[in-house]
Amino acid sequence: MESYLVLKDLAIIVIAAKVFGIVARKLKAPQVVGEIIAGLIIGPSVLGFVEQTDFLLQMAEIGVILLMFSAGLETDLKELLKTGPLATLIACAGVFIPLAVGALYYMLYYGMSPWGSDEFYKAVFMGAIMTATSVSITVQSLKEMGKLKGKIGTTILSAAIIDDIIGIIVLTFVIGFKNPDSNPGTVIMNTVLFFVLAVGVGFISYKIFKIVDKRYPHTRRIPIAALAYCFAMAYIAERYFGIADITGAYVAGIILCSVDDCTYIERKVDINSYMLFGPVFFASIGLKTNIDNINGSILLFSVGFVIVALLTKIIGCGIMARLCKFKGHDALKIGVGMMTRGEVALIISQKGLSVGLLEPVYFTSVILLIIFSSIATPIILKFLYSKDKEPEEIQTA
Repeated sequence: MESYLVLKDLAIIVIAAKVFGIVARKLKAPQVVGEIIAGLIIGPSVLGFVEQTDFLLQMAEIGVILLMFSAGLETDLKELLKTGPLATLIACAGVFIPLAVGALYYMLYYGMSPWGSDEFYKAVFMGAIMTATSVSITVQSLKEMGKLKGKIGTTILSAAIIDDIIGIIVLTFVIGFKNPDSNPGTVIMNTVLFFVLAVGVGFISYKIFKIVDKRYPHTRRIPIAALAYCFAMAYIAERYFGIADITGAYVAGIILCSVDDCTYIERKVDINSYMLFGPVFFASIGLKTNIDNINGSILLFSVGFVIVALLTKIIGCGIMARLCKFKGHDALKIGVGMMTRGEVALIISQKGLSVGLLEPVYFTSVILLIIFSSIATPIILKFLYSKDKEPEEIQTA
């Protein structure tokens, strides 16, 4: 493939994402909804103007890393520490209920399987796919509405990060039971070690950035160094600890969120994200969808799969949020904010394909879940926030 052809793809993606984003905004929906639909329309499922390539996948990966880094920069650290324990409880409920109900749904649809059989592990794996929360869609939607820094937004963000970590651990346990070569204990240890490293290195990094920022305030070298730090943390998390790179990027943002020039860094990062990498990431969700191989049985299963996956997140996270003293309306926002699926669900699915726990035909179900949840979540969140009678930031749980 000639290298210059990617320029055509990028031109189509950027224009289509912007046009559909504007249309979505005119229709009172978040722009990310339009960008996802743009990817679906220009992708293989409809017009076929753009096909998913390794280059676009890498661009999309940078897009979600920048988005998570920006979310970290916008995080109120005091609010994050305050909501941490609650977020952990919400995340645990958001993993356990989808895992159990998802496995049960698969077995009810295809027949109950004995403990330890291949079909049993496949059922558990389908539940494991449902555990993953994609925070990036929700983050962008909350940013558009100006609600990311509030208690609810911070709780959703914290819970989603913890949710993904628990989901990866669950995945490793499932693979470990099927494959004796896999060691679930190693994943738990690596996760703990990463966060220990993040605290130690983060403290040193923060001090260095604070000194440099004081000496060269509001200069471009600050966001350039911050961007390099973001990529380094994302790489270290994925390469050496097996943690999702988006978690490393988010941690990098949190470390720098108290630097004096944090707002300046975030604004510069947002330029790259808004202009190019963001649209490519959101459009890539639509580009991944191919509906050619769907038959009646798979379509029926997929519809049920999507419904179960969405409802279990809302119920699990929403009920736990309510038990954690959030108001009913706010608990529903948290449940809805946690129901998006994205890159982590794809990572888990691809891992399942490689070890034989997921048949290729069910990948369509995962893609449909990602598409539907990515479109529905911003719309529902915007509707729920439109019912607020007072600013969310001053509400108390």
